[in-house]
Amino acid sequence: MLYQPDQLLLIAGPCSLENVSLCRTVADSLAKLQQAHPSLNIIFKGSFDKANRTSISSQRGTGIDEGLKIFQSIKEEYGFKTLTDIHLPEQAQVVSEVVDVLQIPAFLCRQTDLLQAAAETKSVVNVKKGQFLSPQEMAFVVKKLEAFNAQEIWQTERGTSFGYQNLIVDMRSFEIMKRNEHPTIMDATHSVQLPGASHGTSGGQREFVSLLARSAIAAGADGLFVETHPSPENALSDSATQLPLSDLPTLIEQVLKIKLALRDEPSSTVNI
Repeated sequence: MLYQPDQLLLIAGPCSLENVSLCRTVADSLAKLQQAHPSLNIIFKGSFDKANRTSISSQRGTGIDEGLKIFQSIKEEYGFKTLTDIHLPEQAQVVSEVVDVLQIPAFLCRQTDLLQAAAETKSVVNVKKGQFLSPQEMAFVVKKLEAFNAQEIWQTERGTSFGYQNLIVDMRSFEIMKRNEHPTIMDATHSVQLPGASHGTSGGQREFVSLLARSAIAAGADGLFVETHPSPENALSDSATQLPLSDLPTLIEQVLKIKLALRDEPSSTVNI
């Protein structure tokens, strides 16, 4: 199992891979974090194709071939396991030959053919809860993956649509999704998006990333998903929500303290 319950799962990296130089800069910082905190289980993430952008003029990314080369370099140079999203069933096998975790985007979480293709690679599958789904409905997504014999399944909360151009996070989601008996993860950066609110691109409220991350770990999430960039304002995508790379160490120290404190608390069952 790639997930280890005695460690904090941290999926971190830039939104778009952009280029190998950026990825090395981020990976350098993640390597220092890993050395400072052995209780972290770090997965390097990035997207080779931002296929669901609001506008046709938005940057799409490196493309699959260049993206996989970048992932291979990061794995060889830093030893990190890696994660990326796929959008089409035919991408699953070729991506799984390099990348360790296949991510199903929130908008596509009910696409049976995509779930099947990801599961059949025997890679870890991280499926994001659609903004349109209740946490209870994730049971049906998980059952699809189980039916296709997925070897390891992760469930990620990334916010729920709240009217137009806004998202909220229901912290009960982690307790509810745990009933599916697979790890739960908080996507702290996409959850602060304001979808489509910036004239054809998504805006966001980066100032709430750390608050939501800390709250989610306190609520029982098993891991965090954090997009981070050395200069978010210059990022090719999600510039309003990526956490500055220099802010990541402080956030990780905070959530590790919360996770440690929870270990000393008696377990309880909540009926929701």
